[in-house]
Amino acid sequence: MYVAVKGGETAILNSYRLLDRQRRGDPGLAELDVAQIRSQLKLAVDRVMTEGSVYDPELAALAIKQASGDLVEAIFLLRAYRATLPRLGTTCPLDTARMQLERRISATFKDLPGGQLLGPTYDYTQRLLDFALLAEGGVPRTPAESSAVCSAAVPRVVDLLNQEGLIERSPPPEGDPTPSDLTREPLRFPADRATRLQNLARGDEGFLLAMAYSTQRGYAHSHPFVGELRVGQVELVVEPEELGFAISIGDLEITECEMVNQFAGSASEPPTFTRGYGLAFGHSERKAMAMSLVDRALRAEELGEMVESPAQMPEFVLSHSDSLEASGFVQHLKLPHYVDFQAELALVRQMRAEALARAPRPEETPT
Repeated sequence: MYVAVKGGETAILNSYRLLDRQRRGDPGLAELDVAQIRSQLKLAVDRVMTEGSVYDPELAALAIKQASGDLVEAIFLLRAYRATLPRLGTTCPLDTARMQLERRISATFKDLPGGQLLGPTYDYTQRLLDFALLAEGGVPRTPAESSAVCSAAVPRVVDLLNQEGLIERSPPPEGDPTPSDLTREPLRFPADRATRLQNLARGDEGFLLAMAYSTQRGYAHSHPFVGELRVGQVELVVEPEELGFAISIGDLEITECEMVNQFAGSASEPPTFTRGYGLAFGHSERKAMAMSLVDRALRAEELGEMVESPAQMPEFVLSHSDSLEASGFVQHLKLPHYVDFQAELALVRQMRAEALARAPRPEETPT
């Protein structure tokens, strides 16, 4: 039980004012507005939308501004707002095979039907500070340089392996049951793959990246390849009951990754390749890749593999992946714990006194 300190309300209100001042920064500089954040800090906005479970670039940009750039706090703000929204319906599954591609690469085949499409990426930059960005303004690139999009549907890389029966198929479960909704139901174990993927999609990118890295260092006995990484626009479709047919309500930008892993086979399955899957809002390659690596690692028991590493343990991964739960539990330590600490302080003093009483006195120590 926490007891309010006298004068605490005034101190909290003053803290709000200081927070506003810190957020605003130097009043001699132009204030950063939400439109600028949305347009120029796109990757941060996309991460907040993904982990906040809300596809709304403007709200994500607002949350980033309100949180002074603290992305975990921004995710918290967006999730809190999401909890107030009514649910109007459920969309049809996204057809990512019909994605209008802005970027598409594969590390497994050099020549692909539809070709490789580099798109916007830091992969080939030198990672040197560009001091030209310190100058005001800048030369905008022409539309032809920045709007290359492949609108034609191109076959997936896994389809090429499928032609030879070299990769597992992932048919819907019998009856195609509606997956559980982690935004409304608590996480329970054992968790099926649909539930795990929901958890990973909302999971903290840094945590998933660490788990994914551990699998690459030998802690999951897997050797992954990027089968395909896609970034682009997909159509969002709903089928209202009163209409009885599907209608398009807009487009979403998403990143999709399918990771290909070798599988030695089992008594009932021949050697083949298996898949890990990742999907995130916006341009979120690192998140989608990490998600796909961890998804594959969590399938170890299903595939008859030894479960020996943290990344293969669903309860460990899924229970610790959420940045909001982790942040809240760590940061709650800043709240008053005076009574708890005083109790432990008294206990330690008592234990020291008892230990001192049992210790032999110097004159009793044998020579």
